[in-house]
Amino acid sequence: MRHLFIINPSAGKGSRQVDLVAAVKALPFPAEIVYTQKAGDCERITREAAETGEAVRIYACGGDGTLNEAVNGAAGFANAAVTNVPLGTGNDFLKIFGKESRARFSDLPALAAGPQAAMDLIDCNGRLGIDIVCVGLDARVAAEVHKYKALPLVSGIGAYILSIGESVASRGLSQPMAVRAGDLRHDGETVLVCVCSGRFYGGGFMPVGDNMPDDGLLETLVIPRVSFFTFARLIGKYASGHYRDYPDKIFYRQGADVTVRSEEELTAVVDGEVLQSREFSIRLSEKKVNFFYPADVRY
Repeated sequence: MRHLFIINPSAGKGSRQVDLVAAVKALPFPAEIVYTQKAGDCERITREAAETGEAVRIYACGGDGTLNEAVNGAAGFANAAVTNVPLGTGNDFLKIFGKESRARFSDLPALAAGPQAAMDLIDCNGRLGIDIVCVGLDARVAAEVHKYKALPLVSGIGAYILSIGESVASRGLSQPMAVRAGDLRHDGETVLVCVCSGRFYGGGFMPVGDNMPDDGLLETLVIPRVSFFTFARLIGKYASGHYRDYPDKIFYRQGADVTVRSEEELTAVVDGEVLQSREFSIRLSEKKVNFFYPADVRY
């Protein structure tokens, strides 16, 4: 079994990265360390390792964006498995494994010896995601949230809330969209569309708390235009998974392909990766990715 650690040098700078390298070198088996130099390197390195046909475990060391690149490189390869060593500020996908996920996924011996599961993937205009795809306000916010994460005393969800405030003040809550999800036909001003395979995004938002990442189903939430005051009241409920309490304000569909169109350019975010288009086609991919995790955690 080959063990390949791909480190994003812009994540976890300083002692965290030094400690990680020391921990890799202390493992009781051979392990390789490769550093990325630019966007796309992690995906390329992962795919090259998977294409050899050799059994390989790939450790994406960084945030959700680094994991997303590894997922896209390993998708569909039975001989390859990926995981996420948390160096980023969010690492939202790992939250599905519990409150101690950062500590457990930093325990390299436990991680290396752990089981793996074939996880579902979301296809958004050809880009694959293991967690959540969002279009609209939350995507615009996610595309800009990095500006606030660097502020002292600002948590992941706090940075997200600050970014929401800026986006609403500058561009408003909603955009005109035509949304199709199963029998749902929504045309008009829309706040957001969220398609989930995992459970967490935005530094801790959990729109669908009982979603399973390997059940072959996607969960879709659509929030149509609402007033600012309704949105302010609703956002906390949405973030904590209480969409069922507001069926007239949060539309829910399960297992459907989703299309979102607009005459305006839209922003979508796939596990931290930003896409721009006037049309997004979102569906369950025919590919899966093997994801490994410590044996003492559950999802």
